[in-house]
Amino acid sequence: MTGKAKLLHDMLKLNNRLMAPFSTHLSHRYRISLNEFRLLMTIGALGRTASHEVADLTGVNVMSVSRAVATLQRSDRVEVVRDEANRRRKWLTLTEEGQRLYEVMRPQSDKVADYLFDGLDKDELANLANLVERLTDRLEATDEKGRTRFLEVTRPEED
Repeated sequence: MTGKAKLLHDMLKLNNRLMAPFSTHLSHRYRISLNEFRLLMTIGALGRTASHEVADLTGVNVMSVSRAVATLQRSDRVEVVRDEANRRRKWLTLTEEGQRLYEVMRPQSDKVADYLFDGLDKDELANLANLVERLTDRLEATDEKGRTRFLEVTRPEED
């Protein structure tokens, strides 16, 4: 495996390891999927947002956001209200139960972040933040037709 491919696989491993506290401590206890958790935490932090904004902020595709919102709504964790000024937009806010769950889960997210980043000094943390931002920008770049460059460049060759 080349250096870049190994780094990619190490990043995927890092992502999987970061999910362990969620799957071990939260998912079964609160009957919540990873995408639902991401949405709940994002809506809780913002107070009110729209589905497409949640998709942009989390990197979760719009269809998965829609499914997660529907599940959160059925479990009385999120309220969905159509925007009267823009009928295509739906505002998302946490219900009382959603807010309660957010308050329970937020400290858990802080614990994970503290554990992971406490081993880095201020400069290392700033450099990492810069690298993550640059990589995310690269993954989100679009071409002149509005297509995701990442998906276009990484498209498999035809059989």
